[in-house]
Amino acid sequence: MRILPPGAGRDAAVLLQTRGIRAFGDGIVSVVLAAYLAALGLSEARIGVIVAATLLGSAALTLGVGLRGHHIGRRRLLQLVSLLMILTGLGFAGANGFWVLLLVAFVGTLNPSNGDVSVFLPTEQALLPGTAPDRERTALFARYTLIGSLVGAFGALCAGVPEWIAAHVDVSAETALRWTFVGYAVLGATVLVRYRSLSPAIEPPDEAPAVALGPSRGIVYRLAALFTLDSFAGGFVITALVVLWLQRRFELPIAVSGAVFFWAGLLSAFSSLVAVRIARRIGLVRTMVFTHLPANIFLILAAFMPNATLAVAALLVRAALSQMDVPVRTSYVMAVVSPAERPAAASMTNVPRSLASVLPPILAGWLLGHSTFGWPIVIGGVLKISYDLLLLRQFRNVRPPEEQAAA
Repeated sequence: MRILPPGAGRDAAVLLQTRGIRAFGDGIVSVVLAAYLAALGLSEARIGVIVAATLLGSAALTLGVGLRGHHIGRRRLLQLVSLLMILTGLGFAGANGFWVLLLVAFVGTLNPSNGDVSVFLPTEQALLPGTAPDRERTALFARYTLIGSLVGAFGALCAGVPEWIAAHVDVSAETALRWTFVGYAVLGATVLVRYRSLSPAIEPPDEAPAVALGPSRGIVYRLAALFTLDSFAGGFVITALVVLWLQRRFELPIAVSGAVFFWAGLLSAFSSLVAVRIARRIGLVRTMVFTHLPANIFLILAAFMPNATLAVAALLVRAALSQMDVPVRTSYVMAVVSPAERPAAASMTNVPRSLASVLPPILAGWLLGHSTFGWPIVIGGVLKISYDLLLLRQFRNVRPPEEQAAA
């Protein structure tokens, strides 16, 4: 398989590289975040609040970028957010108190999930369609998702390194975990360098500037409402909280949890390529639903498993299916709006992924503080199934251009 689909240019390669670099940092942070906060003496409830703050801050920044970001320019915007990523890593590495950590979590770019919920995502998504022909759009997004999942999985595996260092070197676990966030800042600097190499051609031409939503407003608002439900459900099963549940329920060490999410990331990565073939056969909407629905059934089953082996097995099956909808969903949103509306559409459909996920981590943290049973997992799975059924009902007849041409 070629890394770039036919017709994709150098700017596409740069965006795939930056996605991979950021995914590595997200993979590590999503696994070690809860352990780091616990090492600082924070309760489950306060850990949930900080996780919620990261999502709320990302949502606010993403919404602002979607509404006003086109005045700055996309290349400059990505460079500015890269600087924020550097400051976030240094801030978390140097902070100790709850309120300082809460502030850095809110204004920074930390991602408590193994998926991308940051302001980088909608900006890169709006740029990608212009770097490849329409017929290769879904394939390019599949590679974008593949790289994110694959490198993120490797990052999750590396989350066990601080624990290994603490066991073999004369440093505390807290210190070893703290240096993880210094590494996150270094990754931010690397991303900044790569963004500076994007060509001016990636910016929209003067005669076709980015605009607010127009003719596609109704479709985008309906999609955003459904994505809000899915994101609200996803807030109960964010990686950092699942790691916390595995630790509390089965006493799983960080290194083992990292290995679990490494394999989960690998399964998610390669499933995105399968999703492209399925989508060409049955369409984008049906692919989203028919892969996501069984994944959520296995998610619910994980909560009822009597031991760690069976719970992890259910989570891995879920991982093999749950991310198939990601490249397909993104391609679908970009296809049903005009090119000029893509930045606004990307922002309006991605903001719910962070904003709607704010409250569930707080509730999930409270639930885990009172019971080791996976109540957050059950709640998240049931809500996600509701999203799948509503999506199929409302959008099964709204087809992208390539499906209309084939009909």
